[in-house]
Amino acid sequence: MRLSVCLLLVMLSLCCYQANAVVCPAVVSDIINFFFLPDDLLKLEISKYNPPPEAVAAKFEVKKCTDQISSENRSLLQDILVIDFSFMQRHNSTHLHLRVC
Repeated sequence: MRLSVCLLLVMLSLCCYQANAVVCPAVVSDIINFFFLPDDLLKLEISKYNPPPEAVAAKFEVKKCTDQISSENRSLLQDILVIDFSFMQRHNSTHLHLRVC
């Protein structure tokens, strides 16, 4: 059983190594909203996900801390959190094709 799981993981890593590295637009929007929207607008924005009250309270506790960061530094944090890793994608010619018998 253990060997089959290991082989499965190796095959998946070889066959499916090229993941989509483009950042999801909804994630980018959520990060930007978290850093730059006022509390009341952010509460409206996250209400569309119908989160539990504990999660909302935790998010706003973190937001209290991030609101103390200067606008320039928040902008830098936003840029770091939404880095597009598409430059790391390999060309199609380097695909490894496995033949399963």
